[in-house]
Amino acid sequence: MDILNFKSLAKNIKFENNEMWVELLDGRTLGVPLSYFPRLANATDSQLKNYIISGGGIGIHWEELDEDISVRGLLIGAFDLNSESKEAA
Repeated sequence: MDILNFKSLAKNIKFENNEMWVELLDGRTLGVPLSYFPRLANATDSQLKNYIISGGGIGIHWEELDEDISVRGLLIGAFDLNSESKEAA
């Protein structure tokens, strides 16, 4: 199986110990530190749990946090380590 299979879709998400765990339909689970996404790292537990899996599983969306993360981005390591500079641009 190709690790960069861009047809992988999110099935479920959970948060533990400052990590986001994304379970994919193909059976893989991706663990990502919340520190890679400052908006998530600074969110409350309630805000973190208020997400939707969007596009049939291609992404994760937090309306209240104005955050969108694609499964493809997670697979290739595209993290938002500096959201402040992105917002200033």
